[in-house]
Amino acid sequence: MSQLLDLVGIFVFALSGALMGVRKRLDVVGMMVLAGMTSLGGGVVRDLILNVRPAAFQSVGYVLVPVAATVIVFFWHPHVARVMPAILVLDAAGLGLFCAVGTEKALEYGLSPLHAALLGVVTAVGGGMLRDVLAGEIPTLLYDRQLYAVPAMLGSGAMAVVYSYGLHGWPATLSAAVLAFGLRIAAMRFKWRAPLARGVGE
Repeated sequence: MSQLLDLVGIFVFALSGALMGVRKRLDVVGMMVLAGMTSLGGGVVRDLILNVRPAAFQSVGYVLVPVAATVIVFFWHPHVARVMPAILVLDAAGLGLFCAVGTEKALEYGLSPLHAALLGVVTAVGGGMLRDVLAGEIPTLLYDRQLYAVPAMLGSGAMAVVYSYGLHGWPATLSAAVLAFGLRIAAMRFKWRAPLARGVGE
């Protein structure tokens, strides 16, 4: 079940990467690169930091899912763009899942709760950062005006706390993921924004 949820999150993130390629007028190879970086980049960085073989290189599904997402966007990107509200909800779910799973994996490999939470955030938003850099955009993490990284931080922090108190397994992971998901959905619904420096206008 955990791998299935992981693949769903990868698929949604890959769609957003491929759509970025369409907006940047990239060819199919460029779209596929952005899809792969967006969906797998954070997990690969996490695993390299943990000094383990990246999960993306242990199962063919992790390679085929971004390819499938790219093919869908390549042929039907106008239709995909029209259902973006639904995709954003799934993207929020992927954000919550990735930050919780990333934090839990880091804790299992012996990292401190603080460092594990930081690595959970990397898992959730690292792929998006790589996508933005490759596409010539300022990474959204550097101007989190849509509260994307903040929910990941809180979800990762919650995962680290409950794990430290001996609460392991899928209930703890699901709780942290739901927290991040709920905050992200609320931010989209109520248009919450991170504050700018004092004296800086909108």
